[in-house]
Amino acid sequence: MVVDDTDHVRRMLRNMLELDGFSVVAEASGGEEAVSLVDDADPDVVVIDYKMPVVDGLQAAANIRDKRPDQVMILYTAFVDADLQRKAREVGVSVVLGKVEGLESLEREISRLCGIIF
Repeated sequence: MVVDDTDHVRRMLRNMLELDGFSVVAEASGGEEAVSLVDDADPDVVVIDYKMPVVDGLQAAANIRDKRPDQVMILYTAFVDADLQRKAREVGVSVVLGKVEGLESLEREISRLCGIIF
C-alpha cells in the first residue's frame, strides 16, 4: 500500500514499484484513508509519507498498528532526523527512509522486509 498526500508522488511510487515487479494493492491520499483501507487491502508493506494534513504518517502508523499489530510499515519522507526515527520506532514503523535516498533504497527495504531475494 502506498500512502502519500501528493497525487503525482503517489502515482510515481506505485508505477515504479509495479515496474520493478511489486504488486501495489492500494493507494491512500492521507493517513485517515490509509487506516480505513488497510484491513481490506491486507498489504505486506505500507509505505507511508510523514508530512500529510489532518493525520500525519506517525499518527496513521500508530492507528494502523492498533488495528494490525504485525503490519510492516516504512515511513518514506523528506524529513528524516533522529527524533523522527525514535518516534517512528515507538509507533511500530519498521524502517524510516529519506526520499533523497531514492527508490532503490525503498525497493531494497520492501524486498528485505518481505523476504524477497533478487
